[in-house]
Amino acid sequence: METDTVSFFEKLTRDIGYYQLTSETLAGLIVVIALLTISALLSGSEVALFSLEPKEIRELKSNKKRSATLVIQLLSEPEQLLSAILVGHNFINIGIVLLTAHLTNNLIDFSLVPTLGFILKALLITSLILLFGEIIPKVYAANDPKALAIRVSPFITILVFITKPINYLLINSTSFINKRLIKYKKNLSIDEISKALQFTDHLDISDDKEILEGIVTFGNKGVNEVMRSRLEVTSLEIHSNFERVLQVIKESGYSRIPVFAGTLDDVRGILYIKDLLPYLDKGPAYRWQPLMRQPFFVPETKKIDDLLEDFQKSKVHMAIVVDEFGGTSGLVTLEDILEEIVGDIADEFDEDESIYTQINELEFLFDGRTLLNDFCKALDLEDNLFEDIRGEADTLAGLILELKGEFPMLHEKLNCKNFTFEVEGVNIRRITKIKVTIPSIKKAESL
Repeated sequence: METDTVSFFEKLTRDIGYYQLTSETLAGLIVVIALLTISALLSGSEVALFSLEPKEIRELKSNKKRSATLVIQLLSEPEQLLSAILVGHNFINIGIVLLTAHLTNNLIDFSLVPTLGFILKALLITSLILLFGEIIPKVYAANDPKALAIRVSPFITILVFITKPINYLLINSTSFINKRLIKYKKNLSIDEISKALQFTDHLDISDDKEILEGIVTFGNKGVNEVMRSRLEVTSLEIHSNFERVLQVIKESGYSRIPVFAGTLDDVRGILYIKDLLPYLDKGPAYRWQPLMRQPFFVPETKKIDDLLEDFQKSKVHMAIVVDEFGGTSGLVTLEDILEEIVGDIADEFDEDESIYTQINELEFLFDGRTLLNDFCKALDLEDNLFEDIRGEADTLAGLILELKGEFPMLHEKLNCKNFTFEVEGVNIRRITKIKVTIPSIKKAESL
């Protein structure tokens, strides 16, 4: 068997002929090496320029050297840059393939074994391009992209200029195709995604499903649905002495407290408790007001996904919610927004208390200040169940006033959506307690 294998390779070798090396062939080899070098340079440039981190880009912007400025100019037009590198790279690789195949034919005669010749040439050309034109330069570029980007920036700038006409055609043709694809693209609506989630009821993914549902409905919720109403806001009067300030901080446990002048409609600032730490030993007369920070105001109608983006840009965690007349409606925090996605977030300072008391299987006692959004969550209802009748109401007490049209009497009952609301507690200005009777067919499994 071994003898047969040896004789087979001897026969193959005998069928392959060789030509003498000429000056033309030698010049061709030098050109192939040059093309491989350019191909490697383009591969490394692509990795170096497109893997720069934001910190490195900021450093290049502050660098006044010509090469650093060229890097920033190249990155300002990423489509032109990528198109130029790809066009140049493909032309170079095509040149390597054609020239290497021609040189191989000038050095080796495969006329008796054409199949073997094709395989060997394919292996040789592929190995050259992959190893020297792709793998080695990209590994090298990944080690120090910033340094390589600075070195190659003059060469790539010239390449972008040379290939600009071709780049223009490629970029515009791509944009044309994208527009046509987008035209026929089917966008999933929120309702369709919500219905898709309903089909997962039989799967044991309740926690993941709640988070997914929170993400789906996240963008549709307004600030007024998640804010804390002004009646629940812990605040400080701007003329309070330092002793009173420390007392409020100790009783509330909050890290940020709004400061108002006269009424809560005139919020002057936000007091960060951490700013007071160096002055805890001061007396009651200490002027703490200069430590206040500027308040961040948002309208009731703002969507919470937009507010989350504002929080990220402004680097604040709390916003004062104002109505159309500029009055304070309440406040909303970053935690309130995140809880709409991941559910309630409890820390070591939060007390484990519920927003309702369950009387029996079908009856619950709610605080009048309970947000409608929280009420629906507690009873596992659709978020928009009362959307058509709530009007401007944000709380359960507000819904009762919207239904009644006037202030209700104690123990007065109102029916809505098969629910029975009974006023269990009132004072001069507001409804404090509401008993809710749910339909008998509604069994809240999560309670």
